[in-house]
Amino acid sequence: MCIDNARGYQTQRHAALTLQRSLLPEPPARLPGLGVGCRYQPAGATSEVGGDWFDAIPLRGDKTALVVGDVMGSGINAAATMGQLRTAARAFAELDLAPDEALRHLDHLTQGIEQSITTCIYCVYDPHRGECRICLAGHLPPVLMRAGHAAHLLDLPTGAPLGVGGVPFEAATVAFRPGDQLVLYTDGLVETRSEPIDARLHTLLDALTTTRGHDPEHTCDRILEMLRPPGGEDDVALLIARALP
Repeated sequence: MCIDNARGYQTQRHAALTLQRSLLPEPPARLPGLGVGCRYQPAGATSEVGGDWFDAIPLRGDKTALVVGDVMGSGINAAATMGQLRTAARAFAELDLAPDEALRHLDHLTQGIEQSITTCIYCVYDPHRGECRICLAGHLPPVLMRAGHAAHLLDLPTGAPLGVGGVPFEAATVAFRPGDQLVLYTDGLVETRSEPIDARLHTLLDALTTTRGHDPEHTCDRILEMLRPPGGEDDVALLIARALP
């Protein structure tokens, strides 16, 4: 019976992981004025796959929408919910909505989904203005890296997770010029049972500072090597964007 249960669990986990990976995008080969590195790592073998996702969406006027989200829960339901929200986020991005408007529509949509609580960060980068508009829905703050400066967390309005309803979202504008890097991630990268979240965020900042100047693909790999514990209990989505000349 124990062997049969283990086989059944592994079959279900494999199905959820296959669904999750099939729903994640391949980042566009070229984005105007932007280099992007993305990674997804599932939870360890003893944990169920969750609903983390990333996306980089080309928009009109050479702009790019960057999205990272985390559906609460795990298994096939979380992966399926992630797929619905990612598709909806792409549709709202195509309408060229402001980040706070896009999250407002996603929040309304999420209230009708059974597995409904989701954190999300939605950014729109405009290379012609040299700025990035960012809005959070209960998500951890992004990290900004600039040449000659230590990596630091952006102080932004946190907002409420998608699915809570009735809470307004507030976008902020951040200067984002060639050489700057923006790091978006889910909580599986920094949350552990053995260390407080503040200490882990400091560890992330230190790790990013040591990798400053590297391309986003290399930085993604190094950050996961340095922070991701073997057999982590939560999945991780990581997106690093670098403004190009």
